[in-house]
Amino acid sequence: QVQLVESGGGSVQAGGSLRLSCAASGYTYVCMAWFRQAPGKEREGVAAIDNYGSTNYADSVKGRFTIYRDSAKNTLNLQMNSLKPEDTAIYYCAADRSGLAKGGWLTCGINYSYEYNYWGQGTQVTVSS
Repeated sequence: QVQLVESGGGSVQAGGSLRLSCAASGYTYVCMAWFRQAPGKEREGVAAIDNYGSTNYADSVKGRFTIYRDSAKNTLNLQMNSLKPEDTAIYYCAADRSGLAKGGWLTCGINYSYEYNYWGQGTQVTVSS
């Protein structure tokens, strides 16, 4: 049975840090990613990583967020530093088993959420100014 369970969300002041974790079960996934959705906005990709460790980041988080995975434990993490109020959102862990999100590219994509067929329940991140 596939399960993605996020943890680590919370409230922090601007400039602070949080680390999100996602415990995955069921399969070994080619791509894993973090998406987020702020109130009144569409879901957007934040970062992705393939099973070789190749990463991909949204421009808005480059240099501040780091995605990494522990393949032995089948966990996905997102270290978020220098947080800004605009990072406030529900953060979702997503996994792609087939490799659709990678296609022929060197990294996993974050532009199309439909490429990820397994999703966690989400964890709230709130950054206050």
